[in-house]
Amino acid sequence: MRYVRSNRLRAVALAAALLATATAGTAAAAGDARTDDRGARNVHDAGGTDSAPGADRGQRPAASLTGTAKLTRSLGDDITFSFDARLAAKHNDNPRQATGTFRFSHYLGGEGAWAEADVDCLVTGGKVAVVSGVITDTDLPGAKGLRVGVTVHDQGRHDRLGYSWAATGSPVEDEDLVPCVSSAPFEKVKGGTGDFRVQPWQPEL
Repeated sequence: MRYVRSNRLRAVALAAALLATATAGTAAAAGDARTDDRGARNVHDAGGTDSAPGADRGQRPAASLTGTAKLTRSLGDDITFSFDARLAAKHNDNPRQATGTFRFSHYLGGEGAWAEADVDCLVTGGKVAVVSGVITDTDLPGAKGLRVGVTVHDQGRHDRLGYSWAATGSPVEDEDLVPCVSSAPFEKVKGGTGDFRVQPWQPEL
């Protein structure tokens, strides 16, 4: 992560690292197991045989966000995001009808947390996607039942990502987040760890 002289900007850039220490006392072995079991589970490609719940089989979705990758961190944080989100063609005029799941995990030194959310909104434009969902399963205290949002910029081998808790440091601080809201994609995907794929939405305007 690039060094920033301004304390305020540095605090924002490093805010997400607080998630890694949100749940102290997790053993290194347990952390690795959770990462493998939850955060790093691959999701199916947009053209795969399985699809998000509610998606029309055999019909191209109106919009989608899929893929799994890790983020780049100079301190060695293990941060993984996985997406399987789609807006069915029949709901092209209502991004709140999007379905699917997304997962994320953050570990450092054997401590951290993971979470899984059910998609409740998906908007894509060009190669940028904003998805939100309500956390249904997690080991981060106080996070279950809260909505979180994630932004993805699909740039081939140079994808970027942002999230709704970038300025607060933890999803637990975003109690009143509305659907399809997230931050600019300021994080970089670590090369060779995966890829995100965004299908552009074409609403009738």
